[in-house]
Amino acid sequence: MSDRAHPAHAENATPRGMLRHRPERWLFRGIYGLVLASALVAALDVPGEGANPGQDALWVLLTALTSGAAHGYAHVIAQRASVGGTAGPGRLRAVLAEWPLVAAVLPTVAMLLAAMAGWWAEDTAADTALLFNTVSLFGLGVSAARAAGLGRLSACRAGFLDMLIGLVIILADALIE
Repeated sequence: MSDRAHPAHAENATPRGMLRHRPERWLFRGIYGLVLASALVAALDVPGEGANPGQDALWVLLTALTSGAAHGYAHVIAQRASVGGTAGPGRLRAVLAEWPLVAAVLPTVAMLLAAMAGWWAEDTAADTALLFNTVSLFGLGVSAARAAGLGRLSACRAGFLDMLIGLVIILADALIE
């Protein structure tokens, strides 16, 4: 299936309209956001360095915003190339359709900001975010599989496979630290 034909890459999807359609349009971006947040929080939480959870939260949020904008704009460029140099009026919608990617990193940002406020240590916030994102990957995987019509056991297997991405990040974080 080509990138343009994939339902998760619909150029004309708006945030409001995405909620009325099948969940694959936002599941793709949500899963991408969770993986992005996990990889960033693992990379930014360096043992032996001074904790700076506020700066880490800002980097996670800015990276998600930049990634979402770049992904949406890439659709605009691809559309422009496919229609002979012009892009339709949906350019802004294509960029705004990436909102689930940004929304998926917000729990991680909130956990880091809670560490900045002194509610817990940055290490605890990072570990909690990794665990939360991994469990969320399982939940989104199950949800996507159920939406595709799979039974409960098959959906759980699919969720487990999605969760493996988070577990690989956790393992890499433990090995690198």
